[in-house]
Amino acid sequence: MTPTLQLVLALGIIILAAKSMGYVSVRLGQPAVLGELLAGLVLGPTMLNLFSPPVFTDQYLSAVIRELGELGVIFLMFIAGLEMDLQAMLRAGKVSTLAGTLGVVAPIALAIPVGLLFRYDLSHSIFIGIILAATSVSISAQTLMELRRLQSREGTVLLGAAVIDDVIVIIILALFLAFNGTKMESVNVGVLIGQEVLFLGVAVFIGAKLLPRLVDWVSALPISEGVMALTLSVTLFYAWAAEELGAIAAITGAFLAGLFFARTSQRHAIERGMHTLAYAFFVPIFLISIGLGADAHLLQSNEIWLVVAIIIVAVISKIVGCGLGAWLGGLSAQQGLRVGIGMVSRGEVGLIVAMIGLKNDIINNSVYAGVVVMVLVTTLITPLLLRWAFASVEVTNG
Repeated sequence: MTPTLQLVLALGIIILAAKSMGYVSVRLGQPAVLGELLAGLVLGPTMLNLFSPPVFTDQYLSAVIRELGELGVIFLMFIAGLEMDLQAMLRAGKVSTLAGTLGVVAPIALAIPVGLLFRYDLSHSIFIGIILAATSVSISAQTLMELRRLQSREGTVLLGAAVIDDVIVIIILALFLAFNGTKMESVNVGVLIGQEVLFLGVAVFIGAKLLPRLVDWVSALPISEGVMALTLSVTLFYAWAAEELGAIAAITGAFLAGLFFARTSQRHAIERGMHTLAYAFFVPIFLISIGLGADAHLLQSNEIWLVVAIIIVAVISKIVGCGLGAWLGGLSAQQGLRVGIGMVSRGEVGLIVAMIGLKNDIINNSVYAGVVVMVLVTTLITPLLLRWAFASVEVTNG
């Protein structure tokens, strides 16, 4: 079978499994995203190992699936931005800043004693904290969209805090690498901050001043699906520029693109088109790919307690840190709890930081394995916790 046909077969299985498990999850009263994540775990090397049958011989197949999944998370965060009220986000700036900042401080503070307990020195313990400080709200955004709570006060604060979190983690990582003299090229922190500020400034200028006019101009041209083609191009450029030029995560760039396209005259047409494209194809692949990349068999028995400790710190630190920040910013204790829960999920940024640490001998394979398991566990429990947190409010209000 040719590599193309192998990819076609694999995608057919993945999309069918994702939607089927998502339906079962909804029927059981849980978010569809939870079922789709579990489907990935079942198809992955932990259980069925989808790519093990002899029909799949292409060595690059799993990599292609993973890259398509990365597109899925980019489009998912674009939709989150598209459905967000920019003015509400700006009004929540103080709360988001406090939640995002304390959501970085708390994991580092809690990781230090845990690292020391497992006989890592102070430097290694701090780096473990930096890994745990990186959050990824793509799963939370998906869950909140399902619950129709993305535009709630908590949802607005959550997404703003995620942007703040992303920027602070990158700066702290740069400072750590600079002061610890790693094998990486020396990092000029001032230049890094300048990159972030410049990217955000240019992105805001283009999005606020030029994009609405560009959308109106393209919509009048005799081009089939011209506005959708423009939307995809700009989203991908924003995602690329965020990471390559702005030194922040690609999903942050995609989120910003969504915020600005929401202010154009074609918002509803864009929303319909992106929902179809993302949720029928790319997002299911992203959710399944998380499970496909996890193999519980690689975890050694003597690493269990370290993994448990990393997971506990990952969950508690975000709930306490982000929740406290949101509460200090003026939200109620219940709202702060929901913001904290929404920040629990980890993802690609944490894995990237962990990989940097592994390559530079800052952490060992045991810690990296623990981080991979932590990402999977926090990704799975966040939808459950969010549904519980918002369900308790509905009961109270009822």
